[in-house]
Formats: sequence, C-alpha cells, structure tokens
Amino acid sequence: MSAYPFIEAEKAERRNVAKACELMEVSWSAYYDWQRHQPSRREIDDKALGERIAEIHKSSRGVHGCPRVHAQLCREGHHVSRKRVARIMAARRLAGRCKRRWKRTTIADPDAQAAVDLIKRAFGPGTVEVDRVYVGDITYLRTWEGWGYL
Repeated sequence: MSAYPFIEAEKAERRNVAKACELMEVSWSAYYDWQRHQPSRREIDDKALGERIAEIHKSSRGVHGCPRVHAQLCREGHHVSRKRVARIMAARRLAGRCKRRWKRTTIADPDAQAAVDLIKRAFGPGTVEVDRVYVGDITYLRTWEGWGYL
C-alpha cells in the first residue's frame, strides 16, 4: 500500500506535509517525485498497445492467448516481443481459452448383447419388496499401475 495518497490528502487539507512524511516514514523528496511523476514513453506505449491487445482478444471472443494475439499484432505491423504481449495481457487479466483434455475411459464391447431389463423400470417406493433388488455402478480409480475399476 502506498503512503503517498495519504500524504496527498493531508496536503489538500492544508496540514503539515513534513509531519505526514515523517509519520509514514517517507522522505520529502520521494513524495514530491511521486507527485510530479510523468508517465514514461514505455508506459504510454504499453497503455496504447494494451488497448489494441484488448480489442484483438475481445474480437476473438476471448479465445486467443498470447501467441495468437502476438501473431495478429505482427500482421498489423507492430514490432513487439511475445513476452511483452504476455506481460500486458497478464496485467489486464486477459487469457486465452484451452480445449479441455478428454480421455476415453469406457470402450464398448461390440460382441456384447443388450442387457435384459429385469426390474422393468420400477424404481418407485413400494414397487418392489425390500432387499430384493440391487444396483451397482463402476468407479474408475487411477493407480500407479494404471486404471483400476471398482
């Protein structure tokens, strides 16, 4: 947290800046440097580039990440590094979307015959005697030796 806005508020209320600086353990010169700070050329360029990056990211519906945004900027004639684009995107909290990983865990047996419905879909209470019908399911467990099925 910066002490400078507090000192600025004290100055606006016509209080003693020296005491405020002493209280916040900040030198006078550091406060006055902060007060008359002019943005550097790089900060100005990063702001303009950040706006263009946000436009490109929005036009891709938030899908494009740093590599594709960088490629688009290069096609437009901007000479920037990929790391600079990544830094600006991270500062603006922009990120591309990744496809979800998908792994097939069940492989149907082509020779298997369809199971006969012995319960006749009677799942309601009172439709079957107590302790007469049991159901089960398969759970996949990852082990050191591969997948285990329970």
